[in-house]
Amino acid sequence: MIRHIVFFTAKTPENLPAILDGLSLLGSIPHVSHFEVTENRKVDQIGNDVDVVVYAEFENEAALRAYKAHPTYAEATRRVRPLRELRLAADFEAAEEAVGSIRRSA
Repeated sequence: MIRHIVFFTAKTPENLPAILDGLSLLGSIPHVSHFEVTENRKVDQIGNDVDVVVYAEFENEAALRAYKAHPTYAEATRRVRPLRELRLAADFEAAEEAVGSIRRSA
């Protein structure tokens, strides 16, 4: 499984609703296994610059590539790019035996 996390900062606070709406389109792309878009709660003492977080899961690299090639991805980018300052993305393989991985029972 591939995990895809993207952080965005808005040019202005007034842009947040439109950014969230634009990014929400991505959840309709069929190649995504799990999708979330949310406003950052900003409870960290030093990490409050991020305004919006996208979290998605994909079965494999091919699904992630298909997601990024989908016309809805292009439409979301067209809507959001003019409203945001920063975009930071990370993609990584989720594995049971990942380095530094800790599982706790509830």
